[in-house]
Amino acid sequence: MAKTLGPVAALLLGVFFLVAGSGLQNTLLPLRGAFEGFSALNLGILGSSYYLGFVLGCLIVPRLVRRAGHIRAFAALTSAVIAAMLAHPIIIDALVWYALRTITGFCFAGLYLVIESWLNDRATNQTRGLVMSVYVMVDYAALTAGQMLVTAFPVRGFELFALAAILFALATLPVTISSAGQPAPIEVARIRPLRLLRAAPVAVVGCFVIGLTNGSLWSLGPIFGIGRGLTADGAATFMSAVVVAGALAQWPIGRLSDRMDRRRVLAGLLVGAVAAGLALGLIPAPLTGLAALGFLYGALALPAYSLTASHAYDRTAPEEAVETAAGVLLAYGVGSVVGPSVASVGMTHWGPGALFLFNAACYGLLLLFVLWRIAGREAASVDKPTDLVACPPTGTVTAPEKEREPVPPTQPSFPRAPNAGDVEDAELIDDVRSGGA
Repeated sequence: MAKTLGPVAALLLGVFFLVAGSGLQNTLLPLRGAFEGFSALNLGILGSSYYLGFVLGCLIVPRLVRRAGHIRAFAALTSAVIAAMLAHPIIIDALVWYALRTITGFCFAGLYLVIESWLNDRATNQTRGLVMSVYVMVDYAALTAGQMLVTAFPVRGFELFALAAILFALATLPVTISSAGQPAPIEVARIRPLRLLRAAPVAVVGCFVIGLTNGSLWSLGPIFGIGRGLTADGAATFMSAVVVAGALAQWPIGRLSDRMDRRRVLAGLLVGAVAAGLALGLIPAPLTGLAALGFLYGALALPAYSLTASHAYDRTAPEEAVETAAGVLLAYGVGSVVGPSVASVGMTHWGPGALFLFNAACYGLLLLFVLWRIAGREAASVDKPTDLVACPPTGTVTAPEKEREPVPPTQPSFPRAPNAGDVEDAELIDDVRSGGA
């Protein structure tokens, strides 16, 4: 484990400080906005503004990474986040905050692109589940710490904004002074979402749906708590219970997904996430009950992103890590633009529980899609058993002796995912033989 995680230890430390500041910011802004008289719709648009910037960042930032490199891009984007954070308490206006959140989202898209492409540059298909699960554990642990810091000072003051800025500044230190090498400069900065969709449809659709649900949760979760009668501290406690559970579940689920088809693990989680979301949306409860249900929801729902992202990296070539990261984050960001606004409209008309009813509906639809993909490929493997052969690591297709032929050099080839099994191999071979259609 030390050999696997050692090369990315400094990056993970930077991630902790960065996400701790983000967790504080994500909890502070809706609470401060509510105190300043912002409506639920205003707060939903505020969340969507962040993810609008996130989508723009996915499209533009790969060029910055290509020109400046991973480390300098990380430092530059973090500096912009600090400036935007400190501007919020200076100008308290909904339109100004929309613009600031758009800038912040743009920067965080680039930061996550740098982080995830860097991690996957250091991982293999055999270790990716472990690396991604540890990364998400750090991410959620930092979110928890950041959310609880909202209780350190009054929400109406300047101190919490300054504290978030300090955490963002600390994030650059381990990354910029580490002796660990950064990934090699990328030669081409491009995004081909349709190609990624063909290679890993469950990953792309899954990231979009998880963007719908997580974007709504991070933007409106504290408002859900306030709507259920909690104080600001109680809302922070509820959100922390969700995030702690998600962090604790990452390790076992990540290891399990390295040993079997990640889509099957994802389907199992989605069943539980639908049930937990319905319970949160329909059952009134005090803080203790909400925290318990939130803990269950977090354990079942939050690991879904690392599974879908790992599945995408499994199905694409290692040298395409930046492109894959951009595609995954783009799908997540587009979903996150839509999610908070739709959920906020539901909360306005049907109360705070509509947030988790919306999330449960989204997870239910994703579950149906995952089961459809699994069943479809299993049916294909039964119908044509003699045509399905394994893809060796060389990237060529091994056929029976009379039909053996190499993969055409102009077609994309993908490394075998050891967890995917023969069903996934069939999907790859079908894609290669059909020219990627």
